[in-house]
Amino acid sequence: MFTRNTDRHSRRSEGARRVAAANRVLSFRRIKLAEWQGTSFVVSNATGASTVFESFSHLWPEAEALCGREIDPLDEALIDWAQKQ
Repeated sequence: MFTRNTDRHSRRSEGARRVAAANRVLSFRRIKLAEWQGTSFVVSNATGASTVFESFSHLWPEAEALCGREIDPLDEALIDWAQKQ
């Protein structure tokens, strides 16, 4: 669980774990998430298009807009692909 009621190191570690987990799912659509300046996030695609947003909760709509299709973490093709990674 993510909380702001912990020390800075714990928050940064949790944020890094969230980004890594999201990138495992996003890589299926050739999209990458990165933290930007410690306060925002940026998603980018294979062609170099990117968008910056402030809240992790905006990740999925931003990623879907960038790739032009829905990203469903429960998609059977995604699950099959992830199991082979």
